[in-house]
Amino acid sequence: MSKLVHIQVLRALAALSVAFLHAQHDAVGLAARTGWSFPNLDGFPWMAGVDVFFVISGFIMVYASRPLFGRDGVRGTFLVRRLLRIVPLYWAVTTLYLAVALVAPALLNSENIAAWQVLASYLFIPFERPDETVQPLYSLGWTLNYEMFFYLLFAGVLAWPRGRAVGLLAAGLALLVLVGRLFDLPQPLGFWTDPILLEFAFGLGLGLLHAKGVRLGRGLRWALVAAALGLLAMNFIGLRSNLNEMRPLAWGVPAAFLVAAASLTATDRKPSLLTRFGEMTGDASYAIYLVHPFVIRGMGVLLARTRIDAALGPWSFIILALAATLAVSLLVHRFFERPVTNFVRARTGSPRAAQPV
Repeated sequence: MSKLVHIQVLRALAALSVAFLHAQHDAVGLAARTGWSFPNLDGFPWMAGVDVFFVISGFIMVYASRPLFGRDGVRGTFLVRRLLRIVPLYWAVTTLYLAVALVAPALLNSENIAAWQVLASYLFIPFERPDETVQPLYSLGWTLNYEMFFYLLFAGVLAWPRGRAVGLLAAGLALLVLVGRLFDLPQPLGFWTDPILLEFAFGLGLGLLHAKGVRLGRGLRWALVAAALGLLAMNFIGLRSNLNEMRPLAWGVPAAFLVAAASLTATDRKPSLLTRFGEMTGDASYAIYLVHPFVIRGMGVLLARTRIDAALGPWSFIILALAATLAVSLLVHRFFERPVTNFVRARTGSPRAAQPV
């Protein structure tokens, strides 16, 4: 199966959107220290890049699992592929976070870490922190807790034909959300019934449309992009990056518009140089998402200690931080993520996945 180039570009933009948000957070501190004026661009929900990832995940699971639907004994194959894709880099950054927390806890503002929290973080089991957020020790891993839960549910329906499996899973996700709204569930059940699960269902629907041969014209796809950006700019739920009852509508629907525009395309024109760079960046989007906090915070500390930050200013810092994030992430993808994943696949006899997700 071939890559979907526009989906890869969208993945790159989604990852960089989250990185840009966090770079702004550090730039605020830089401006406070150095006296620079910094009107950060917080009117746009940059964290909605996560919602784009969730819709893409639902779409790609349908797209990449075409040979698996309706077959017996494929659940294990599917789950092994997902684990090999997600686990190595996430466990590496979690281990790095723990190391930094032990050596220099002030850099992370980390609280006391219990052994059970470490185990839960490695096993993708959601737990509630003292501040009532449901996040693993490396906080960005909350999205992976949702991804792994979705993969388990997806594996459960693979034995059915594609249309029936997708419909059953989408209905199941909706039912989980309904149960979560009707009952005050303890964690992690509350986490696993949050409305954000509906964004995976949006992606499942788009995957089914793609499989049925639905394609959109260029004008309609650009209209969807414009509508998505307009809805995100209106930002009906404010700037909250945490979970919100209305998030699937306020951020998930625009995310689905963007994924539809990127996936339901009939164009087969040769990609431009810029598109190819976007595709390469999309390949490294998982690394961008997980690595960027280390790069941005590390650069901030380095510039502050050398007192270069006062001369740079916050916007120059953001540009440098994002450039460094991209460079480091490409290196991590090329020299750690890909080799380690391929090594483990070779040792476990797992076939190479059709589409990196």
